[in-house]
Amino acid sequence: MPHSHPRVLTGDRPTGPFHLGHYFGTLQNRVRLQSEGAEVFIVVADYQVLTDRDTADRLAEYVEGLVLDYLAIGIDPERAVIFTHSAVPALNQLLLPFLSLISASELQRNPTVKDEIAHSRQSAVSGLMLTYPVHQAADILFCKPGLVPVGQDQLPHLEATRTIARRFNARYTQPGSPLFPEPQALLSAAPRLLGTDGGKMSKSRGNAVSLGATEDETATLLRGAKTDADRRIAYDPLGRPEVASLLLLGALCQGRDPRSFAEDIGDGGARRLKTEVIDAVNDYFRPIRKRRAEIATDRAYLRDVLARGNARANEIADRTLGEVLTVMGMRY
Repeated sequence: MPHSHPRVLTGDRPTGPFHLGHYFGTLQNRVRLQSEGAEVFIVVADYQVLTDRDTADRLAEYVEGLVLDYLAIGIDPERAVIFTHSAVPALNQLLLPFLSLISASELQRNPTVKDEIAHSRQSAVSGLMLTYPVHQAADILFCKPGLVPVGQDQLPHLEATRTIARRFNARYTQPGSPLFPEPQALLSAAPRLLGTDGGKMSKSRGNAVSLGATEDETATLLRGAKTDADRRIAYDPLGRPEVASLLLLGALCQGRDPRSFAEDIGDGGARRLKTEVIDAVNDYFRPIRKRRAEIATDRAYLRDVLARGNARANEIADRTLGEVLTVMGMRY
């Protein structure tokens, strides 16, 4: 059945709360795509938490937290489909035929898998870790999207998805009548914000401002951000990366160029820079945080949004799996 608006599939692993890097990196873009009329599918990839962690502690809390953040930033559950991996059996059933279309050596060579393995907290790599790109292919192809927003580091996964779609169509469908599209990457020109310690902003490093942080918590974290001793504030991402990241954050919140933001601070030094950035961040996120606090009091509503999203995802996945079984000659 054709859909009138372009479908976009994106998602996140529930490993902790979203931070400002996530917001400007991917979340804001989803709201933009939704406002432009795209049908946005967001998978909360709870099974994928198991790929690099022995246990999934606090998983229910983290899943609810992601749903809360989606709603707070403006994702509309009437227009978007928010669902969890584990609640859609037919989606996960696609893993088996898809695994038959890709070799073990192709999975072992996948650069993103190699990187995940290198950063894994486990002493040995699980079979699930190796199937990560194929699971992601099932996440994507079950709803047949045209676009998948990705960062540069995720391109190998999307290429694996396109390969699986191409091989499935070649093996099981008639020429000119493919079952699966080969979705295009929507490359994000997302700004890269550093953590307060000057390293990569990360949930696990304690160097990030979460979306749910209070204004005081935000101020404390940003006041402790690493800068340098030069009183003249200028936007120089290569020479002064920590200062540049703060300028970029402030500028993003005010919808302006970081160089212009820097000029306003001039010789004010790190203290003035941090004050301006704290004000910009708190002003921008105030309505989002207010909405977040309001929705957080209604856990039943969060569960209802997820239940409705899961029901819609199941309808689509059941239909797709039915089509897969038909073209594979497995309707007995």
